[in-house]
Amino acid sequence: MSRNIQQLFDLTGKTALVTGGSRGLGLQMAHALGEAGAKIMLSARKADDLEQATAELQAAGIDARWIAADCGKEEDTRRLADETLQRMGAIDILVNNAGASWGAPAEEHPVAAWDKVMNLNVRGYFILSQQVATRYMIPKRSGRIINISSIAGLNGNPVGMKTLAYNTSKTAVLGFTQTLAAEWGKYGINVNAICPGFFRTKLASGLIDQLGEDKMKAGVPLQRLGDDEDLKGIALLYASAAGKHITGQWMAVDGGVSVVLGAA
Repeated sequence: MSRNIQQLFDLTGKTALVTGGSRGLGLQMAHALGEAGAKIMLSARKADDLEQATAELQAAGIDARWIAADCGKEEDTRRLADETLQRMGAIDILVNNAGASWGAPAEEHPVAAWDKVMNLNVRGYFILSQQVATRYMIPKRSGRIINISSIAGLNGNPVGMKTLAYNTSKTAVLGFTQTLAAEWGKYGINVNAICPGFFRTKLASGLIDQLGEDKMKAGVPLQRLGDDEDLKGIALLYASAAGKHITGQWMAVDGGVSVVLGAA
């Protein structure tokens, strides 16, 4: 018998690990998964931020815990997978969201900054996905991996951004997502990506202030920036049984910017 829509979106009994989960888009997605019934493990670099975010989730009735880890460092990334499995017993849903950026013209971009961005935004996704899959998802023959890319990975340089390493890393995330989906589909693992547009996060606020929020809104067909609800629906779709036949895909959540730029 087919399930009803509430059952398809229900995550009761599932466990989700959300990196970069102490604020912004990561915390928003953690709320979505937790509100649907999942237990949440948050990770980020700073313990104080994680304590505050976990308290916020718990106040909303969500079973949430945290582990401080830097996913730009291999040893931290492997420890994060190990500790999460030890403490939670499962990682049914992995949200690879931790990320970094660096602003500089391409001809002046420091190599060290390139390495920092690529290590966190691409290498960290690979190491954590591999650890979670081999330790839990592949033996269980089930899992959901959600990779956070960006519209900056679709169009090279939207709105004149000078963020070569960031844009390149987010393009790489899309290739990583599609290739992993093709390889791991036989294990029952769905791998998909989200490409957010401009949200007023800590990472994007500097650019928004530099270019002007009104000017940026004027370039968005819906005439608005993303808010603290706009990633909830797609995150829950990818994570739940409602999205069980979706893999290797990306969705831009950008108010229509990618349509104007011809990427969608």
